[in-house]
Amino acid sequence: MSKLKYFLIGLLGMAFTACAQKESELYLFVGSYADAADTGISLYRFNTDTGAATLVKEVSGIQDPSYQAISRDGKFVYSVSETGESDAKVCAYSFNKDAGTLTLLNEQKTEGSAPCYIWVDSQRRMAVTANYNGGSISVFPISADGTLQPAKVCAYEGGTPGSERQAVPHLHCVYASPDEKYLYANDLGTDRIYKYELIASGSGLNLKEGEPASFSLPAGEGPRHTVFHPNGKRAYLISELSGRVTVLDYDNGNFTPVQFIEADTLHVSGSADIHITPDGRFLYASNRLKGDGIAIFSIDPADGKLTKTGYQLTGIHPRNFIITPNGKYLLCACRDSNAVQVFEIDPQTGLLKDTGKDIKVDKPVCLKFK
Repeated sequence: MSKLKYFLIGLLGMAFTACAQKESELYLFVGSYADAADTGISLYRFNTDTGAATLVKEVSGIQDPSYQAISRDGKFVYSVSETGESDAKVCAYSFNKDAGTLTLLNEQKTEGSAPCYIWVDSQRRMAVTANYNGGSISVFPISADGTLQPAKVCAYEGGTPGSERQAVPHLHCVYASPDEKYLYANDLGTDRIYKYELIASGSGLNLKEGEPASFSLPAGEGPRHTVFHPNGKRAYLISELSGRVTVLDYDNGNFTPVQFIEADTLHVSGSADIHITPDGRFLYASNRLKGDGIAIFSIDPADGKLTKTGYQLTGIHPRNFIITPNGKYLLCACRDSNAVQVFEIDPQTGLLKDTGKDIKVDKPVCLKFK
């Protein structure tokens, strides 16, 4: 074979390698607690083969961007500004994936204090925030150009007089059923999951109160975040106050509890987030305030019930965490350690191993891939 052929083959091999490396990279968005003048959203390229991250962009100009939602087509990013009643808002950004840049499109007030979570439907017709101190959710129609229209607010009542954490409603999470026929809102303050039907109307989307309007949980649970199993037959709820995971059978919009199991055995009312591996075999739940770490469970493939199999200590105050689409890594935002920890997942046991490849970020709270 001539030297020219060797050279051309080498170039071809390098091209294939470059493509493979590019395909293994995702954008990682990190939302933080930060002053508007400081970096609030950090954008990285994350290699899902090696677990390495490279900083691409830092975005300022937004106060406490503690949670983001990214449109399914990857063209738009929506971020809450988790502040007080008068200035709490949502910011809409366009995202240029080729350049790795975010451009502010517009802002809308939530009219509800401390928006801590945001959801966007798959066709980008509606954004909804959970307003923790506002005791409400805010519903924003989304225009064709990605901008947000003014919000309609759904406020709630109830609570336990004299209770430190449950005297009033505290909405903490909004999420849809896998088929997006229903929308749910978890209320830590009243131990309820509110249910709505998602109704398509022209190019838009509307909410209709569900039947039933809500599901009640045992007193003192404090429901926080929920994740559906990949098979769509079950959902798993982490409750902040009880520190328990509730296994919920799911059928045509309705939830039926079938198991309660402890994630926080120290009972310090600091459970935070919950996620499942893409293959549906393992579930993880983060706990804060004492014994900071992640509880690890195996999922029974027959009935979806959980067995606790381990516990991984983390940095201080683990909040949101995320699992790579290939199921190889779990990344955990440790707010008070100013770091995103990168753990490798054992594919056989689900146990976690700290890779030592921490991503240094001030007060990280939310992690999203695209």
